Amino acid sequence: MCGRFRLGKGREALKKHFGADTDLEWDPRYNVAPGQSVVTVRQDPTEPKRYLSLMRWGLVPVWAKDARIGYKMINARSETAADKPAFRDALKSRRCLIAADGFYEWKKLGKQKQPYCFTLLDDGIFAFAGIWDRWKSPEGKLVETCSILTTSPNELVRDVHDRMPVVLPPDAYELWLDPGFTKREGIVELLKPLEANAMKKYPVSTRVNTVKNDDPECAAPSPPVSLFA
Repeated sequence: MCGRFRLGKGREALKKHFGADTDLEWDPRYNVAPGQSVVTVRQDPTEPKRYLSLMRWGLVPVWAKDARIGYKMINARSETAADKPAFRDALKSRRCLIAADGFYEWKKLGKQKQPYCFTLLDDGIFAFAGIWDRWKSPEGKLVETCSILTTSPNELVRDVHDRMPVVLPPDAYELWLDPGFTKREGIVELLKPLEANAMKKYPVSTRVNTVKNDDPECAAPSPPVSLFA
């Protein structure tokens, strides 16, 4: 699964990477957690134009009675999303990119867990394959929410966790965002693990375990946890 990630780059870097014009304000984040706002990229359905917007992480289906269901929907398994009522329509027609420049996973070491940060080799911006929905609260407020697609791990991630988020290469952005691209087989074909040789990992401190900690130190390399602590 993917339960925490970072996006330490600002608006101008996001605009350049995704080719999108926006006045969106984004302060660097180093410990993004479920239920919080994330930066998403969507394609305008009427013209070839991308735009950035904020969504709540944790998809709330349009038919849901309670927004709290979103905390169970932060990830969607790529192997089954097309068959799940909560995800299948979004996978077909409401796809987005979710911006990041690193994600965290935890490796069990005896009774402890060692957090690792996974990034591209150049520490640059990348995009998770995302799906989104729009939910109307009982008070009539429209809330846009999203989920990250996950897949089997590549060789780099496998040593730490048995799942990883789908990281789309930039040359797949256009097709993933294309509202006219609805063929199930073609969509699923994009949901593959990124090649391990395009990524790196390193241990970080257990500061990242606590949601209230959100600073560069969360993503800084740190000595591994001690098995004898």
